[in-house]
Amino acid sequence: MTPAFSNLIGTGTPILTLSDAAQDIYDSVRDLPIVSPHGHCDPRWFAENTPFADPVEVLIHPDQGVLRMLYSQGVSLEDLGVGVAAHQREGRAIFRTFARHFHKFRGTPTDLWMATTLARIFGITAPLNADNADAVYDKIDAEIKSTQMYPHALLASFNIEVLATTDSALDDLAHHKAARKHKLRGKVVPTFCPDAVLDPRRGDFKANVVKLAEITDQDTSSFEGYLEALRDRRAYFMAYGATATVHSLPELGTCYMTERRAATLFAKAMGGKIAPKEAQSLYGHMLTEMAQMSAEDGLVMQIHAGTRVNTNKEMFERFGPNTGADVPQSVNFIDGLDALLNRVGHSRDINIVVFTPDASACERELAPMAGHWPALRLGSPWRFRHGVNGIARYLDHVVESTGYWNLAGFNDDTRAFMSIPARHDLWRRGVSLHLAQQRQRGVLGRGDVDEIAQMLCRDLAIDAYKFSSFV
Repeated sequence: MTPAFSNLIGTGTPILTLSDAAQDIYDSVRDLPIVSPHGHCDPRWFAENTPFADPVEVLIHPDQGVLRMLYSQGVSLEDLGVGVAAHQREGRAIFRTFARHFHKFRGTPTDLWMATTLARIFGITAPLNADNADAVYDKIDAEIKSTQMYPHALLASFNIEVLATTDSALDDLAHHKAARKHKLRGKVVPTFCPDAVLDPRRGDFKANVVKLAEITDQDTSSFEGYLEALRDRRAYFMAYGATATVHSLPELGTCYMTERRAATLFAKAMGGKIAPKEAQSLYGHMLTEMAQMSAEDGLVMQIHAGTRVNTNKEMFERFGPNTGADVPQSVNFIDGLDALLNRVGHSRDINIVVFTPDASACERELAPMAGHWPALRLGSPWRFRHGVNGIARYLDHVVESTGYWNLAGFNDDTRAFMSIPARHDLWRRGVSLHLAQQRQRGVLGRGDVDEIAQMLCRDLAIDAYKFSSFV
């Protein structure tokens, strides 16, 4: 394995160039531990600690940005091995296809992340192309077979302090239980994802609620029992290290109704007789219920709003989710969060972290809201906003109405484990450029810059996600 990630600055990889002032700031944060408070890495990796299968598994399949760009250029997902059984997949052929098209990622964050990952983890600094595809494939394939590239070793060499996965509310957390038996250098914790048992618009809602009853031994045929079952699951997740929940929705709407009305709609949902508007109202009420439970048990509430998923219907039917067909859409956060914030938003004891790919709404609505409501934290630039320009726009446009202390640090939100250090490095470079400009303008002094750089690159995430008890 090549030297530690932080020691490979200056390899010739295309990275965000820094001024001398920004470099000075970057040097103070480049080696900070990585806090990954929300992502989609598989906890099985840390339970079993076995080698990754091939370069396709570690670099291509887990990255939606790779799949969507190649698909847009006419490459079929079958040619990338998506939907193909592992034993039938031709990894080398897939990698050749990727290499042949790699130049088409120029200008995107995927280009920076991938080139940085190749250079700093595998020592590959030559631009990837069709001519060197086989040699690059062989080098990566050989290295990931070594014990230094097993998940436990990578967790340590990446200097990951905390890594949170995303787990269904119905998950037994068996992999997290197994991972806890190992002496990991970093903390791997679950995140409670209850949408499958909250949203009656889902076709599997009733079946999921029935399963919820089975695993909690609560009577979910009643609304009261349903709420108790949710509390039980939250407590179960917390026992295995969870500090947060997560809710993903294209459109945002919260409400609060009487328990009697909520119970009536819940009964209709379980009976399969609920109207679409009623189902939407019940889900909106349950988001507020989740916020109230967070006020009780302390779990951080994450809301990811404004991404319409699986817009390519044929692709979804053939290959399932996470193939790159998600797109941003506009969100009304003022009305959407009104009921929830007016119930629980007055307290600093609860943390509600909100993310959106809608840059305009983030700047116009969310930033001023986070600058007012004690419970609200503004999530980092997310989904289509996490490149060089997205980071710069976010920091330049939200801080004046939000302040730095109401931000939630950085969130890589990826299932591409190998790219996590590169994603955090790009954020740290963007932060350094921003703070250098703030100092040059006279907005911040040197002491301010040092403090805020540390906050943006580590401490705000620790605080927002309540990780301080185990880091």
